[in-house]
Amino acid sequence: MRRVDGATDQSIGEGAPLRSPDGSGVLSTHRARAQASPSMLAILRLPRVLAETGYSRSTLYLRITQGLWPRPVRLGPRAVGWPAGEVAAMNAARIGGRSDDEIRALVKALEVARTEGVAH
Repeated sequence: MRRVDGATDQSIGEGAPLRSPDGSGVLSTHRARAQASPSMLAILRLPRVLAETGYSRSTLYLRITQGLWPRPVRLGPRAVGWPAGEVAAMNAARIGGRSDDEIRALVKALEVARTEGVAH
């Protein structure tokens, strides 16, 4: 997809550019990401992830063992979830026709990115 500046945005995990609020043009990917960031920081529980992916519970966990889906984030002793941005990135990669090897690389990158934003 082309941005306003004519460049092509082909990186895995980034959504398509959003239209400006007045409908006059396309926002830059950076600005679009900034507008979407509060919801991208949400943690989605299993029923929501299943609804957004179309996977069954067993398929989702199979994909995790195959390295084709990120591991969940522990929310408590008996609760897990997935960052909304990761779910969106995975869906975008599948819709984009990425190969299993490309998906595995994306999963690794997403899981590494989780730790980069954490202060030690």
